[in-house]
Amino acid sequence: MPPKVVDLLPALMRYARRLTGNESDAEDLVQDALVRAYANVDKYERGRPLRIWLFSILHNVFVSGTRRAAVRERFRADVVAQADPVEAPTQEQSVRLHQIEAALAALPEEQQAVLHLVAVEGLSYQDAAVAIGIPIGTLISRLSRARARLRALEDGMPAARPAQLRIVKD
Repeated sequence: MPPKVVDLLPALMRYARRLTGNESDAEDLVQDALVRAYANVDKYERGRPLRIWLFSILHNVFVSGTRRAAVRERFRADVVAQADPVEAPTQEQSVRLHQIEAALAALPEEQQAVLHLVAVEGLSYQDAAVAIGIPIGTLISRLSRARARLRALEDGMPAARPAQLRIVKD
């Protein structure tokens, strides 16, 4: 009687532990190998030992993963090597950053949120509106008020207070 896949799991785990060097990665490797075997069950040749077929899949999954990791590492190293070195901010830049941070903190929370999503995170108006659950018109008006207040602060003028409605009596 040929072995079942379940019967081969201890041997596959031992081999995977040997390849990866730790239990967690070995479990992931065996799982990936079994998923690949299941996806390619139509390629299994009857008469071929199941054990050998599964070991070859396990090995190939490991080698492919190792190659992908090496390519990713080379790519990361290239990106790091090509990146411009980060310079420490000068004293003036540091002061300016604190001023900008203080100006942003002075904005109402709802204006800070829309300004951050659009200006810092680069979301479109529509995406930002969806993200915080407001109509796009509301987002645009909040963003406009936030920019106006920041411009006023930049020009050294006190930030304009938001327009308040007057109560008109008959």
